[in-house]
Amino acid sequence: MDRIDCWLQNSLTRVFPGTATNGSKGISIAAARNQRVSFQACVRNRGDIAISVRADVLAPEGLGVLVRRVGYVPVPHFNTETEEAELDGAGHIPGLVPDPLFPESETRLGPCETQSFWISVDVPAGTAPGTYQLEVELKGGPALEEERSAIGSLHASLDVAEWVAHPREGFPVTHWFYADALCDWYKVEPFDEGFWKIVQPYMADMVSHGNNCIYVPIFTPPTDGVKRPTQLLGVSATPDGAYTFSFDNVKRWVDTAKRYGARYFEWTHLFSQWGIEHAIRVYRDNADPTSLLWPEDTGATSDTYRNFLAQFLPAFHRFLEDEGLIDISFFHLSDEPHGDEHLKNYRKARALLKELAPWMKVMDALSDICYGKEGLTDIPVPSIRTAHEYTEAGIPSWAYFCCGPRGPYLNRLVDTPLAKIGMSGWLFYTLGAQGFLHWGYNYWYRRQSLQLIDPFMELAAGVWPEWPYGDTFVVYPGPDGPIDSIRWEVFAQSLQDYALLEQLGIPPESGLLSQIKGYADFPKSAEWIESMRRILLFGGCCC
Repeated sequence: MDRIDCWLQNSLTRVFPGTATNGSKGISIAAARNQRVSFQACVRNRGDIAISVRADVLAPEGLGVLVRRVGYVPVPHFNTETEEAELDGAGHIPGLVPDPLFPESETRLGPCETQSFWISVDVPAGTAPGTYQLEVELKGGPALEEERSAIGSLHASLDVAEWVAHPREGFPVTHWFYADALCDWYKVEPFDEGFWKIVQPYMADMVSHGNNCIYVPIFTPPTDGVKRPTQLLGVSATPDGAYTFSFDNVKRWVDTAKRYGARYFEWTHLFSQWGIEHAIRVYRDNADPTSLLWPEDTGATSDTYRNFLAQFLPAFHRFLEDEGLIDISFFHLSDEPHGDEHLKNYRKARALLKELAPWMKVMDALSDICYGKEGLTDIPVPSIRTAHEYTEAGIPSWAYFCCGPRGPYLNRLVDTPLAKIGMSGWLFYTLGAQGFLHWGYNYWYRRQSLQLIDPFMELAAGVWPEWPYGDTFVVYPGPDGPIDSIRWEVFAQSLQDYALLEQLGIPPESGLLSQIKGYADFPKSAEWIESMRRILLFGGCCC
């Protein structure tokens, strides 16, 4: 085994199959109590035979350790509209890119090949401050069933600060959650017991990664084309236009999310996407896509849809009040309107909602500042490309990115350097975002179709370069629940940084954060993040 190299690497550096021997036998990481931190154990086979390698971690009692094998996915091209200096993977893309984290601590390693293991360490709130030593033991052999020889012993030093990290207080983070994708992938029906069983680990995963707001498909989401019906709300109609509603499945969804720690809820858009021309599709029966309550071209503010909303919205309001959800809910009108015609339609639909549901505050992804200036949207969610316009106008807003912007901007694609992704929480905090929204938690479809893709093979919904690799989902479907991605893990770590900045009361204008100028102009190195974390944890409040 003398032609096997091993080393430790931080969690902000991708390790490709062709990555040369790098790093060192030791690493030092810092954490507050009640945080999760990660690093990687890497192995390179310089020999000419295949070997099997296993990673084990010896840790002090009380620390939680999770070892996962870093998997690779094929990426045929770099994403477009981005200079090489802002990309990760030069010399490796086209090729295999590290992303999924499989719940395995063993791998098969071919000649001239590198593999890494992702090691997560949970530091309980009751852990005593101090320095802890973790030993990573790597053993290998020609075959899995044979006795393995020691490859190397690597050492991680974990410095635990006195701080007990608190959850974020006021920064909602949401990702759109696709119930239809779970139904199609796992061959369950909405909303049978098989569905409720599989949805639970996904909700738990979202919350554990800092996504404290859960999307509720009270209606089938009217985004990205016609979807398989997955409508939580039960609706019955009489010939004279009277409706009755059942909120049983809605309540079960909300209760399930609460059980896993969700603090906010986001509700389905009430009008069609990209134009606000039509009423959304509402079904009598999820099993029958033809069971629409009205024709698909019914107008957004037509008498037919007005009659439905006039009955639904009061019933919805009663449900929200009974469940204590009014003040922790976000409501949508229509997604990403743009242009004069959309603005005119949006005004009409907003007036209708104000008439029928004056209690409802509307939040939408839109980047034209006129929506904010007119007060058409109570909570605007602009793209990070135009978010500064809202800030300069003194209009509080959330932020989002979707397919773009690319180039120097923050994003979370498979060729976005992990250090850029790791800056997410720092940017949201410093630049004053009130929340963050992303559309793609588990979108495993070909764009605007009902056709599933294999997410382990296709990362752009089949339409690269219009949609970039890595935009459509952050988790992969596993046998019994989600398989996390490296991008999802690093994003979650960045939200821990946001929470720590908030807890310590660091002013956004602090000199500590002065290098953060905008969503395209900010520090982009692992060293900056690691040094700033140590300042926060051990250097006091440097305001």
